Amino acid sequence: MNISDGELMSGILASNGFELVERPEEADVVLVNTCAIRDHAEQRVLGRVAQLNGLKEKNPELLLGVTGCMAQRMGEELVRKVPYVDLVMGPDGYRGLPDALGTIVASKTSGVNGLGAESAHAGPGLVQLEPRKKGKGKGGGLTVLDLDPTEDYEGLELRRTSTVSAWIPIQRGCNHRCTFCIVPYVRGPEKNRNPQAVLDEIRGVSERGITEVTLLGQTVNSYQNGDWDFPRLLRAVARMPGIRRVRFTSPHPNDVTPALVAVMAEEPAVCEQLHLPLQAGNDRTLKRMLRRHTVPEFMEKVEMIRSGVPDIALSTDVIVAFPGETAEEFQDTLSVLREVRFDDAFTYRFSPREGTPATRFPEEDLIPEDEGRARLDELIQLTRGIQRQINQAEVGWVEEVLVENRGREAGFMLGRTRRNKVAVFRGRELQMGSYQTLELTRTTGATFVGSLVGDGSGKEEG
Repeated sequence: MNISDGELMSGILASNGFELVERPEEADVVLVNTCAIRDHAEQRVLGRVAQLNGLKEKNPELLLGVTGCMAQRMGEELVRKVPYVDLVMGPDGYRGLPDALGTIVASKTSGVNGLGAESAHAGPGLVQLEPRKKGKGKGGGLTVLDLDPTEDYEGLELRRTSTVSAWIPIQRGCNHRCTFCIVPYVRGPEKNRNPQAVLDEIRGVSERGITEVTLLGQTVNSYQNGDWDFPRLLRAVARMPGIRRVRFTSPHPNDVTPALVAVMAEEPAVCEQLHLPLQAGNDRTLKRMLRRHTVPEFMEKVEMIRSGVPDIALSTDVIVAFPGETAEEFQDTLSVLREVRFDDAFTYRFSPREGTPATRFPEEDLIPEDEGRARLDELIQLTRGIQRQINQAEVGWVEEVLVENRGREAGFMLGRTRRNKVAVFRGRELQMGSYQTLELTRTTGATFVGSLVGDGSGKEEG
């Protein structure tokens, strides 16, 4: 979603006369697009913004902005921490980005420190631009923090970063209120795009030669717009001319239905891959997380998915050291992971997010940092071991990959299988965006090394 938002902002600015440059040193405007899921990400942003301030000291005309979920979450607090930032803009403000930058330039030119009592408005979305109360140096800054329930970003041009695959947002915000998650508070309630607008966007992507799309949403499979639910939309996307692979992320287990599994099984374009967040393998912890399902219910979904799509690759998210999690409950989570055997897992130690219900649990429920790190280390060792075993069993398979990028080593290319496994192979850059058939010859545990089967022309269409 952050990549997609970056493409959106780049497109908005490009359509208003801005040009993207390669290096911050060449820029008139630098925007740091942010995530607020974990504290570690926010600390990295603060460090990066401090580095960029060095450029601002050399070039006082440089405009420096922080956008995205961290900007929405921190608001004026961010202004106090980094007073040299000119713009703090949340996710619903992007339509007004050019106007906001113009307003800041005008305030600097006029020599007014701050923007006065009146608020400006940026574009038809009527996103309020509030004057920044504290600033530093000539001019002032803006905070754009209103969440707009009508903003769907339709009609705006994106500047896509890939010519191979496309991110397609179909949903913004979230109606779930998991106690650990900041997203509903910084993205607002769930907003689902018009299905015809989604299909039109994908049609345009296909006409540019892009053959793989990923549908994006915070709980993507809860999508509902009129009589269009997610299975219906997924089937329609899978049948779009020119689209050869369809993925979606990130679904919620509660909305994995027989209808969805049927589409995945029946539509050849839908990839045999599903991200299914577990978060915890203990019912008491899941209840405290407000995940709205139990471990047995989750396991029923896994069984249903694997019955419908037997060769599916499953990935997951897991949080350890959630407040109140006992050592026995942590072991329950490990037991579920051993039973399900996910192909990949994104693992985290609980990160408190100010404003979420999880920060209001009693202090005695907090897991000591050293214990939390120990649990995370054990979790990582288990999930990586399972992944290595699964991938070692797949050595020798012959798989089709979509070539996405250059490999790290000269002369190698990187591709991804339908089951979302990454493979590198000796190849040529002209193969970018083509489909190649590889024999998977070995694995490092997380990725594969492969060799081309056939002439490697990429012309076969299958």
